[in-house]
Amino acid sequence: MFFKSFLQNTSLKVVSGDKMMNKAWGPVWHTKQRAQGIIPEGLHGLDKEATWGKSHSDGWVYGHGSFCLVSHDPCVLGAFKYIRNSAHEAKRLWLETGQLRGVVETVIMDSKADDQALFAEFQRQRGMTLLTTPRKHCDRTAVRRQQMLKVLDRPINRRLRKQRGHTVEPMQGVVKDIFALERCWMRGYQNNRWLFAAMGVAVQLHQARALKRHRSPWKIKQEVLGS
Repeated sequence: MFFKSFLQNTSLKVVSGDKMMNKAWGPVWHTKQRAQGIIPEGLHGLDKEATWGKSHSDGWVYGHGSFCLVSHDPCVLGAFKYIRNSAHEAKRLWLETGQLRGVVETVIMDSKADDQALFAEFQRQRGMTLLTTPRKHCDRTAVRRQQMLKVLDRPINRRLRKQRGHTVEPMQGVVKDIFALERCWMRGYQNNRWLFAAMGVAVQLHQARALKRHRSPWKIKQEVLGS
């Protein structure tokens, strides 16, 4: 509710989403052994509910993911919630932006959201334009694909897509730095689900306070940690 009210009060129309993968607390459970339910002898403190995921920047990571949604200019955290490392973040983007129908006009994500069917549904059901980075070597001959690429290639939309690098990506870094999320604090789905949600709320509260005092919503680490 805070995020929707903030967007309405500021008339901001653009949001960006992304997934961050966080290493599990404890050792990794290799894919083949996990698939067979085999826990090697001597492997203690294993998080059995963690999953594998891969990104261009981090490679393969065994752990728990967090989904982040932010506004643009000013960049304010709208959501920081649990998502499985192996889950598809574009599907989560669809779910998290449902409550923003009629408020947000443009939704941005990386190439994980490069899907013309999803692009069409955002327009048809939500009245939103989905901006993403087209994947290389994809089929560009289909009519729907050409229509989507034409929208993505508009100068204003190219500029908006570039803003991801100054909004959602560094905001994830802020949360990671504040809470030392180089590794999850706890094991298990339920523990990390509630922990990530609490982290998100803490950041939102202090960002709201910073904006009220005409301060940067980025520089809140000391306030969040109470130091």
